[in-house]
This record gives sequence, C-alpha cells and structure tokens, in this order.
Amino acid sequence: MKKAFLAFLCLLSWSLPADGQAPFYQGKTIRVIVGTPPGNLYDQWARLIAAHLGKHIPGNPDFIVQNMPGAGHVVAANHLFTVAKPDGLTLIGSIIPSLYLNQLVGRKEIRFDWAKFSWIGSPARGASQMYMRADTPYKTIEDVRSAKEPPKCGATGVTGPDSYLPKLMQETVGARFSIVTGYPGGQDIDLGVERGEIHCRAFTIEAFFGREPYHTWRKKGFVRHLFQTGGKRDSRLPDTPTVAELMEQYKTNEAGRRLATVLLAADAMGRPMLGPPGVPADRLKILREAYAKTMNDPQFQDEVKRRNYEFNPVNGEGLEATAKEITGQPPEIIERLKKVLGN
Repeated sequence: MKKAFLAFLCLLSWSLPADGQAPFYQGKTIRVIVGTPPGNLYDQWARLIAAHLGKHIPGNPDFIVQNMPGAGHVVAANHLFTVAKPDGLTLIGSIIPSLYLNQLVGRKEIRFDWAKFSWIGSPARGASQMYMRADTPYKTIEDVRSAKEPPKCGATGVTGPDSYLPKLMQETVGARFSIVTGYPGGQDIDLGVERGEIHCRAFTIEAFFGREPYHTWRKKGFVRHLFQTGGKRDSRLPDTPTVAELMEQYKTNEAGRRLATVLLAADAMGRPMLGPPGVPADRLKILREAYAKTMNDPQFQDEVKRRNYEFNPVNGEGLEATAKEITGQPPEIIERLKKVLGN
C-alpha cells in the first residue's frame, strides 16, 4: 500500500509544473471569435486551428468558436480590444489583415490599435485576385479602363481587399470600378454575382481555389481573372497579370507605387490569430508555442493539404513586427489613403 501511494505521488509530481501548480489552462475553455458568418474561409481556418491547438497547450483546454460578423470584421476586432479580458482565454481565430487601414484613416467606428493586439500566429501569407463574370465585356484591365460603364464589384466594407483593391486599380492604372458595399460576407457577394446584380469580387487566391462555389465555377468557365497581387504570378493563375506588372505597363508614378505598398502589406499577415492587448507574457508565450507546434503537427498538416489550403505560417513575433511597421505611416501616405478609401 505504501509503495502504491509513493508511486501515485511520483506520478502526480510528473504531471505538474516545477512549482507544483496545475497549468493555467487546465480545466479552462478558450473562446475563439470569428468575424464572419459560418462557412467563410476565415471561419473554416479558425475552426480547424481550434480543433488542433488545445492538445499542444499544457492543461489541454477546451475550445468554443463564436461567430461575431459585422462591418467587415470590425465588430469582432472592437470587441476583442475593448471588451474581452486580457487573460488569454478569448482570441480571434482568423481575421482580415487589412483592418489596420481603418485605423490609419481615422474611421470613427474603430476602437482598436492594431499594433497593440497580442499576436499569436498565422497559417499562411495570402495574395489576392479579382474574378469577373466571364459573360461581361470586361476581359482585361484595359477593357475596364476604356469602359463607359464601370463594372460593379461587391464588398463587405470599405477596407477589405474586395473594396481597396478595385480602388487601388483606379489610383494606379486608371481602371474604374463601381463598388457596392454592405454585403454581410463573401458568400453573399458570390450570390450577388450569380444573380447578376454585380460582376466582380476581389479576395484571396487561397479562398478561390479552396472551396465551392469556385470549383464548380472553374469547371463551367463562369468567371475569368483580371489581376492578382503578390511578387510573382501564382502557378494557378499563369495568365493573370500582377498589380506590379500592370503598374509597369501603365507607368504608374512613384506616389501610386508607395500607395500600393501600404495597401498590399496585409498580404504578409495572412489570416492571423490574435488576442486582446495586455495578455500576460507567460500566457502569450504558451499560446505562441502551441500555435507553432500546431503548424508542425502532421495531422494538422494532412488536413490542410486535404482541404487544399495555402500553408506558409508566420509566427507571432513576425506578425507583431509587421503590425507595428504598417501602422507607422507618414502623414502624406495617410492623406492619400483617406482620399482613396473615402474617409
């Protein structure tokens, strides 16, 4: 009996940290917020990561995912910054990385400071593209430049890629688009395109090749692509010019090129997971390490591959550095952004 008791004490000591206390996350539940309706790729990424992250956190906490859509992720970001406790138990699972533009132009609804979030990691960096209904007369950017009636592109807000990329095309190469804002999510924009009420949408290449209705659209030739971001053409879009190529073709001036650099910086952040400002350093370290282990988890990687998702992880330290860099813009760039984004 005595030997069994001693064995139990040894086992207990091995299961506890060196200070004898149970891990902070033991018996806890982490709430993961998603700023889109269910089914969006941001939602799918968040749920996939949440399904694997817990086993890499000491204490193996449970996870719940809560959708909090509104204003192109702004509702979720404001909630995380102003309402959520900085205890490491509330996170945003995947967020549109261009939200910093709202802050830069001083939109009154913004309640967050992008650089002060607690950055955890991102599963990918993400270039974008614009699709256009194939039955429209807009086959190239030149067709848009010369059109009497600009094509209508759907958008959820004013600072997502669905909005700022068409505006960037106007500022840099003279291609005018009519932007229809207010759609609740990307799937609603796609439905609008299918119904014929709008013609185009700009968003990530990953999403276009990652799910329906795009698999069916590609088979039917329902859409074509006008341009893509990124340093070089994606292998899946070999005939689609990059923004840089178009700026070279149309001799975009230096001010336009600087504007493009700021607007396209979001590509480097991908679909980041983040916490509120002020998460204790030890808990943020736990979350970052667990995130890195999740990215290296063979089961997780197999699922990412099966879903045909982009996979090029960024660690929390890298995201934090990028967030600080892109929010420190000079006044002349801020004024240009305000003009472009309609502030």
